[in-house]
Amino acid sequence: MHRIRLWGWLGLWMAFGCLSPAADWPQWRGPDRTGYLSSPPALPVQLPGSLPQVWRQPAGEGFASPVVAGGKVFLFDNQGGQETLRALSAADGQELWRAAVDETFKDSQGPPGPRCTPVVDGDRVYAQSCRGELQCLAVADGRKLWSVNFGRDFGAVFVGEKGNAPGATRHGNNGSPLISGDWLYASVGSTNGAAVVAFDKRTGAVKWKAGHEIAAYAPPVISHTWKPTQVVNFMADAALGFDAATGRPLWRFPLKTAFARHVMTPLLDEPRNLVLLGSHQTGLFGLRLVPEGDGFRVEEAWKQTAASPNFSSGFLRDGFYYGLGPTRNLVCVDVATGAVRWSNESWVSTPADKAHASFVFDRERSLALLDDGQLILWEPRPEAYRELSRVQACAVNWCQPAVADGRIYVRDGLKGPGQLTCLQL
Repeated sequence: MHRIRLWGWLGLWMAFGCLSPAADWPQWRGPDRTGYLSSPPALPVQLPGSLPQVWRQPAGEGFASPVVAGGKVFLFDNQGGQETLRALSAADGQELWRAAVDETFKDSQGPPGPRCTPVVDGDRVYAQSCRGELQCLAVADGRKLWSVNFGRDFGAVFVGEKGNAPGATRHGNNGSPLISGDWLYASVGSTNGAAVVAFDKRTGAVKWKAGHEIAAYAPPVISHTWKPTQVVNFMADAALGFDAATGRPLWRFPLKTAFARHVMTPLLDEPRNLVLLGSHQTGLFGLRLVPEGDGFRVEEAWKQTAASPNFSSGFLRDGFYYGLGPTRNLVCVDVATGAVRWSNESWVSTPADKAHASFVFDRERSLALLDDGQLILWEPRPEAYRELSRVQACAVNWCQPAVADGRIYVRDGLKGPGQLTCLQL
């Protein structure tokens, strides 16, 4: 009897993909900013008919995604007309503290509320408002430790939805800051020599500032493989690389579109020296970096319009790109050539100009949260699309879910206040 019971539990454990506690999800798109779960296999082989709800809490307006670290969930939302960072208990969702960061603003893209996902690093959490207020707060109690303002301190311009204002000057600062080592990198977007600024993450002291670019909506990423270590930014009129230690410009690829709706998080295929990025008007690019002198020459290796990203960020796995294309389609693109391997059409039911999907993946499977709240488990393979299961996880949303310790945290509320829900995987 004991042996039968043991084998029964073992079978259940194997059926759910050998679930083990995953690492924290402390920033935009997870531990390494790519959507990858770097811990041992954390995604199940099937989803049940409904995911057990652990807890649910009201969420104010905004599109900032939840992050999870150290037993806390951090939610950036509109509370009483203020972009407010709140810390909740990961165990039961109870609020532990809140801190107002900046006043909200409203435009045609959605209700008033923050759009930039916070970043947790050790005992500190960093929040960046739409209007360009960047604050460092204590994880323990929300006490403000330092702050800078992109407009007041660096001359960045924010005007809102007026005239032909492009990028972050129009719809606010959406690109989540990047932390690497002791430094924090932010796309400040000042054309007065502070397009990108590196700060001491503990004190807020400026380490360097460089560039003359308006910020778009994409967050910076970093490569420690390429030498020198470089920060890659997708700005309003170009993609750029900076020496992470000095701010020295390394390369620039002009990419100008109407209103600079550049949202895709750059993807780095380091073995091939490729940067993948693009927009709905340009297509998906593979940019090759060729060492030249003390910098790089950037070449367009390929462009694929059938995989044009809008405001959804895809992912790389084993030499292939998977992401949401221009016709609501899920596409698989060969990174070496730019050729489309397959396209699963009408994967999302929302009109193409508003369609969105967020991705999480491990060594074998991927979870996609669609804008209608469906959660799809599928296998990212270059041979063909293979769906494993799907379940309704939340209501309409444009938010990246967080996955940690065998749970998924989803935030909805596209047109107003919504819910932050913790579900058991």
